[in-house]
Amino acid sequence: MHVVPLPALADNYIWLLHDDDGQAIVVDPGDATPVEQALRERGLALRAILLTHHHHDHIGGVDALLAHHHVPVYAPRDERIALAAHRVGDGDVVQIDHPQARFEVIAVPGHTTTHIAYAGEGVLLCGDTLFSMGCGRLFEGTPAQMLASLDRLSSLPGDTLVCCAHEYTAANGRFAHTVEPNNAALAARRARVDSLRAHQQPSLPVSLAVERETNPFLRTDSDAVIAWSRHHGIQGDRVARFAALRANKDVFAG
Repeated sequence: MHVVPLPALADNYIWLLHDDDGQAIVVDPGDATPVEQALRERGLALRAILLTHHHHDHIGGVDALLAHHHVPVYAPRDERIALAAHRVGDGDVVQIDHPQARFEVIAVPGHTTTHIAYAGEGVLLCGDTLFSMGCGRLFEGTPAQMLASLDRLSSLPGDTLVCCAHEYTAANGRFAHTVEPNNAALAARRARVDSLRAHQQPSLPVSLAVERETNPFLRTDSDAVIAWSRHHGIQGDRVARFAALRANKDVFAG
């Protein structure tokens, strides 16, 4: 399976997965135009659409795609996604014949209450829950929900490729450095990202193993994050540490 990030809108990635026989899946198509262009240039046939949550920058291109491609759409159980779809939730399996692919559906509330992720074929399609060196804002869920969601994703195999939906990596790395300034893995990741972005290359996908070494939101139990939390007057449990990280990231201007 080939995994291709398609830049869209301001900073989104639509994920294109395809096999060597020209069969393709797209994930969170907020805009149909880059999808149609990629299908045409690569000689691919669209066979399925996967959606992680209801925000317009993730579903805005679906209707236009369905006007030209009669394909199944898989989406969370959320009435705000007002289109015909196969509704899936935690523990369900999405089985696609062409390209041959199998994804486990994981409920990951936090960014929204009905957000889901798809894990399979060596990739994690996580929408706006997990970002490289960061995580999504809590628009609807609670810190406890988001932390539990990130814990579930972090438990996947380390060689899983994280395919998140925005190019936020450089900014996330700058915040992560304020939390763990002595993290050598983080410094190396930031340097690599800076090089990629300087050459207008995507910073994604990235292995989950790298994220576990560099992402403070996956490291709430690390000595460095505990020390950072105490420095900021946080004496509570890991949920309190996570909430403090997210609150500080929300106002970070670096």
